[in-house]
This record gives sequence, structure tokens and C-alpha cells, in this order.
Amino acid sequence: MPRASKRKSDTPKSTSAKSARSESITTASGKTTKFGLSVDNLFLKYANKLLGMIDPEGIEALCSDLGVDHTNVKILMLAWKLKAEKQGYFTQDEWRKGLKDLQVDTINKLKKALPKLEAEVMMPENFEDFYSYAFRYCLTEDKQKCVDIESICLLIDLVLGPQFRAQVDSFSEFLKNQTDYKVINMDQWMNFLRFCQEVSFPDLENYYLDQAWPVILDNFVEWMREKKN
Repeated sequence: MPRASKRKSDTPKSTSAKSARSESITTASGKTTKFGLSVDNLFLKYANKLLGMIDPEGIEALCSDLGVDHTNVKILMLAWKLKAEKQGYFTQDEWRKGLKDLQVDTINKLKKALPKLEAEVMMPENFEDFYSYAFRYCLTEDKQKCVDIESICLLIDLVLGPQFRAQVDSFSEFLKNQTDYKVINMDQWMNFLRFCQEVSFPDLENYYLDQAWPVILDNFVEWMREKKN
């Protein structure tokens, strides 16, 4: 996954660390729960005090404590669970809601929850949403709608490689060698998942041009057939 930009313009709207302390998870009666305090204290451990949110450095520290690399797909899955809007940043509201859903309030509990989170993501009813989220998470600029080929190759390997190794390796090779496309859009991204799920590979016997595939996949299939012959 591409490393998050730390430019000031990329930083989400911040809240102060002081306000982060005062807005703890509360009960219906307005009292702060013990769980809520633990969640907030854990947030403050990694938050940038000036921004009032966890920034790229905080996420790297979190990853270190979790014993996973910051490029590990589990961190992307955690971002999905938190519904993080900006790559490399977790706001306090995102952190609270995500950890409440996971029912964790310590780093050890979060570490133990990661395998369950991975299983949740891989459920058919959740995976397409996660796959779509992974693309949106890489849109780091205002009004950006496409992701560059180099980043797509890294991302597709991260999210689809374990399930569809042959398809991912071949598509990445095609993308790196073709010259017609410099970026990939959401429709092309989502259709590659459909391709992996529906098309017989590597024989491609059930791939038909009249099935309204994106042109880039038509070109990929043509490239595959030419290599075979």
C-alpha cells in the first residue's frame, strides 16, 4: 500500500488532544465508561497532540506494537473497520467507533482481534466492500478519481494476491508492460475482481467480449492469448 503523504494539505480536519480527552465514550446517562476511557487513552498514546488524531507516525508506532508491518493488509483491514476516510490518519471518532465494534480497548486485545477481523473481511458479504474501500483509501488528493499503475500493482497484490495469485501476477505484468494506461479508475478496479471471480483462468474460455468488460480487460485477455500462442 502506498505510503501516506504527510503534506499539510492532506491532513484531515483536526481536533485538539485536549478535546479528545473530554469527548470520551459515554453511557446513555452521559457518564464516561471504563471501556471508553481505555479506548481514549489508547488513542492518545498514538495521537499527534497538535493534530488531535493519529497520523502516519502514530500508525507506524501502532503497527510496531501490534507486531505487523505498516504495509500489511491487516492494517488496511483495520482502516476499513474504522471507516477511516484519509490514508495514514485515524480520527478519534473513527477510532472509538471501530474499537467499540471490535470490543477492544487495549493493544493486546486489538492484536488478538486482528485474525477475527481478517475472517470478517474475507466473508463474501464483506469482501467486495473492503475491495472497493481499498481503492478509495488510495485516493489521497482532492477530486482524485484514479490510481497510478505502480500503486495499483502494489494494492492488487496486497488485497487479491492471496486468493488469486495467478490472475494478479499476470495482470500486474500486463499493466507494467502496456503503454495505453497510466492510471486505473474504480470501474476498472471493480471489474478485475469480477474477472477473478467469474472467468476461467488461465484458459479464459468463458471470457466473451460482449459481456461489457472494460477495454483494459479486453486488452489483457488479448495479451494473454497472444502469449499463449
